[in-house]
Amino acid sequence: MNIIICGAGRVGFTIAKLLSEQGHSITVIDQSSEDIQKINDSLDVKAIVGKATYPSILEKANATETDMIIAVTRNDEINMLICQIAFSIFKIPKKIARIRSQDYLNPRFTRVYNKENLPIDVIISPELEIAKSIQRKLEAPGALDNVPFADNQIRLLEILIKNDCKSININFNELTKKNPKLEANIVGISRDDKFFIPKKTDSVKENDKIYVIINSSQMKETLEAFGHNEKISKKILIIGGGNIGYNLAKNLEETLESVRVKIVEKNKERAEFLATQLNNTIVINGNALDEEVLIEANLNESETVLALTNDDEDNLMVSVLVEKFAKDQKEIDEKRTMALINKPNYSLLQSSLKIDDLIDPRMNTVSSILKHVHKGTIENAYTISNGEYEVIEAEIIESSELLSKELKNLNLPEEIRVGAVLRDKKVIIPRSAFTFKKDDRVVFIAKKDSISFVENIFRLSSV
Repeated sequence: MNIIICGAGRVGFTIAKLLSEQGHSITVIDQSSEDIQKINDSLDVKAIVGKATYPSILEKANATETDMIIAVTRNDEINMLICQIAFSIFKIPKKIARIRSQDYLNPRFTRVYNKENLPIDVIISPELEIAKSIQRKLEAPGALDNVPFADNQIRLLEILIKNDCKSININFNELTKKNPKLEANIVGISRDDKFFIPKKTDSVKENDKIYVIINSSQMKETLEAFGHNEKISKKILIIGGGNIGYNLAKNLEETLESVRVKIVEKNKERAEFLATQLNNTIVINGNALDEEVLIEANLNESETVLALTNDDEDNLMVSVLVEKFAKDQKEIDEKRTMALINKPNYSLLQSSLKIDDLIDPRMNTVSSILKHVHKGTIENAYTISNGEYEVIEAEIIESSELLSKELKNLNLPEEIRVGAVLRDKKVIIPRSAFTFKKDDRVVFIAKKDSISFVENIFRLSSV
């Protein structure tokens, strides 16, 4: 597929890297010669310095032969204009734009995004996606991540294995016998910064991060099987009332009535806006690095603290203050802390600070975009392990190579592992004799190098 990416920032760079490694022909456009030089030095793609809103620059990028354009510059209006020009002049079939402004995202105005007005096929809103992602994590206490598939009937959980987990050092085939009613499948393990797809004879170790595809109705049982009995937080403190903090508080008000939410926002005008827009959330105007403000916000009573400001350093400092306010180690262990971090190097500080989870907005955005790039009947995709692997949902149709075949006879590459299947609203964890049928929705993990193979077996036609 020929793809133009407009914007060579962290998101644009990551998308270009992953898509080029999957065999797509990529051209990147950016005004910054420094960012384009970085692309040239690091990636095997075509890179152009210039304004992507100029038709001549898009023409230079071979827009007439392009299948898709992805606009991820730092400016909403520029991303919109890129899509307009891509459609009006070059008839590019698929147009994806990153849009941040809440006004542009207001449901009342969505009718503007069509061929007659603004021809954008897919709008990606990082702040909305991150707010949803955090909410899913709050709904699965004990899990580092919680991603829905197949109409929310199948989920992917990322779980940290602690030293009190009773499943440590038990081979997976034995673990299955010990938990016969558990509909779960471990499809990936991150150990010592290395990711691998496990075999039946493998086992989990302390400090592993495991990726488990489960029946959504068994979330609690799955977490307990791997040593997690945490309860859903009832008292949540959000530091930073930007678009992420605001949307998260709004979502929590609508879905979790028993949860009490407080927001600390430094900007007075923004704090007043939050107070008028949110119904049950307490809004405190002040600097969260001021200990008196944190006392007013009852930091010591909060069960989960979310540092979601636009400043990485402030978010890390909040985590330090959480530790300072705690009475003892037990209180530190019981309080959950998440921090939004834009600079990747800060992830090295996670273990030394009281941070349970670092939220990377870049990978959220990349995941949202990649699922719209895949061919065939792929309906959903989620990027893990920094883009090395994807968890994918796809449907079996009449032309699929999997139709009427047993799992053991498929000879799938080692980099692909089927996790679960939804058939007639029932979740199945497939064993070796499982036979695929038409309309099955399959959730599986695949390494990025295998994506073209995956697209082929789930192809739309036999051509």
